[in-house]
Amino acid sequence: MSDLITRMREALPNGASVMCDWFAQSAENATITAADGRKIIDFAGGIGVLNTGHRHPKVAAAVAAQLEKFTHTAFQVVPYESYVLLAERINKLVPIGGKVKSQFFSSGAEAVENAVKIARSATRRNGVIAFGGAFHGRTMMTLALTGKVLPYQADFGAMPAGVFHALYPADTQNISVADAVKSIKRIFKSDILPTDVAAIILEPVQGEGGFNVCPPEFMRAVREICDEHGIVMIADEVQAGFGRTGKLFAMEHYDVQPDIITMAKSMAGGFVLSGVAGKAEIMDAPRKGGLGGTYAGNPLGVAAAMAVLDVIEEEKLLERSQALGARLTDFLRNLNAPEISEVRGLGSMVAAEFGDDEAPNGEFAAKVQKIAMQNNLLLLTCGAHGNVIRFLYPLTIEDELFEQGLAVLEKAIEQARQV
Repeated sequence: MSDLITRMREALPNGASVMCDWFAQSAENATITAADGRKIIDFAGGIGVLNTGHRHPKVAAAVAAQLEKFTHTAFQVVPYESYVLLAERINKLVPIGGKVKSQFFSSGAEAVENAVKIARSATRRNGVIAFGGAFHGRTMMTLALTGKVLPYQADFGAMPAGVFHALYPADTQNISVADAVKSIKRIFKSDILPTDVAAIILEPVQGEGGFNVCPPEFMRAVREICDEHGIVMIADEVQAGFGRTGKLFAMEHYDVQPDIITMAKSMAGGFVLSGVAGKAEIMDAPRKGGLGGTYAGNPLGVAAAMAVLDVIEEEKLLERSQALGARLTDFLRNLNAPEISEVRGLGSMVAAEFGDDEAPNGEFAAKVQKIAMQNNLLLLTCGAHGNVIRFLYPLTIEDELFEQGLAVLEKAIEQARQV
């Protein structure tokens, strides 16, 4: 194993950071088998990609069936019906009123890039407002939108112009809804006229930012600002979508609707696919050929996505998400753990924060993560200070395995105090 780690470090650049010091051999639902034979309980889900678990039989069967037909044509050259069927299905499912159109891409970052392109085309404006703590991807435009310098923006020079960051409401950071609204209006006064802003993009629940849940009153305020100034409202649901929050899309928790939704990660159950859905009049703005990509809407990913939607419906994963999230939230709040300052989330998009913005305890969160890993539970941290543990277990996880994971977590928190 140490030899393979050495080979990896020799073969990969320094920027390709890898968290685990072990290698996956196989995986099934919520369990990863390491090369050394250990069974790891997966509470990370490939960073939110595996809401339907590793190798769900229905997803695997759909991809295998597609493999027997063709793997690639480039949809913009030779189209295929499955792409159209998925677009029709997504158009009916997204919480956007009126006529909706969709287009598929590869990564979440690619979806966000195209959402910005569409908004700029529709408004003939250039500016974009994003939020502190946001994560929208690793391409240059999405890096500019991402509200976290380290490790994402550092070392890569000046970001693309025309992107401005407002405050995102967060109790543990002492940022109120009023503060966040004022910060948007301050941008209009200090940096760019609202009539020059093409889009405001926000995550209904911030992912990398610490699973901060957007308060309903702030979501309404953003919608009102967009309506007042003719700005396109983009909801980035790359991590929050496809059942994570107990709804198919997190925006279903709110009483306002966005103009565009971006999606990826669990959309295709571990296969590469992303998408942008939005109001038809906005989506139609770019000229023919303005949107596309060689691998965009790959037929294997499309087949997987159709199966994922079936699984979510047939196995009642939205209800499962809510039930598991409630169990986890109760568990965390009932722990004798004064280190936890807040437990928050929607559905199974739950996080525990250690310390707060004035005294963040990222060191303790890292200890918990390390000890849990030593006991075969895979966890992820996030947040501006790395002091938040987020939970992204498959929604298909077996009840017994879920309880085992919670028991390991409880012991890890206890042992972290002694280290």
